[in-house]
Amino acid sequence: MTTEKWSQQVTAHSDALDLEPDVFTLDDPARIAASLKRSAEQSRRRKGTPFQSAMSMLTFYINRAGKDLPAERKATLEVAKDELRKASGRA
Repeated sequence: MTTEKWSQQVTAHSDALDLEPDVFTLDDPARIAASLKRSAEQSRRRKGTPFQSAMSMLTFYINRAGKDLPAERKATLEVAKDELRKASGRA
């Protein structure tokens, strides 16, 4: 019997975004940001703006699903936040 943490279920089966598989494991912060932005723009189920939805999912992953991430991985995801802001014209 496999048990998933609730955060893993949210990341895999988000009701707001259809994420690219393994998006949070990419090494390039710009690619992570672009993928999240694309997913948010294509979603018709999100409640906020595409930027809000994409940033929310990234922040959620960092805070919950990725709480045990190595410092280097977490740093990459934090840079992805900056890249997402730039890509959305918010930087």
